[in-house]
Amino acid sequence: MNAPVRHPLVKSDLDSREQIAAFVECFYAGLLKDPVLAPIFLEVAAVDLEVHKPHIVDYWCKLLLGDMHYQRHTMNIHRKLHGKRALAAADFQRWLDHFERTVDTGWRGEKTERAKQLARAIAGNMNRSLAAGRA
Repeated sequence: MNAPVRHPLVKSDLDSREQIAAFVECFYAGLLKDPVLAPIFLEVAAVDLEVHKPHIVDYWCKLLLGDMHYQRHTMNIHRKLHGKRALAAADFQRWLDHFERTVDTGWRGEKTERAKQLARAIAGNMNRSLAAGRA
């Protein structure tokens, strides 16, 4: 009798720090190829990715797993960035498109769906908050 064949593309859920870290790596690999978003991260914000990515892993672990290591104020960070280069609705939509495309490519499950819901809410809330500051 033959051993069962495992599909090489079996998708995991975003239900562990390891899966969230893998997602963050994939997400930034794609995002940093984007001609609009990459300059915002690398030039305007001058993000040190080796410092930034662990913070993002902690952020998503807090939101999806209840891990309380992330203690930064996300909105204030983006307000400072917005002061250097106005962030528009199209930027947030572009970020969200990258997020959803990345997560749909490699993950599925309850936490993955929750991550997409949260990402939509985060993008919308940030856009509204920063737009209110522009008005």
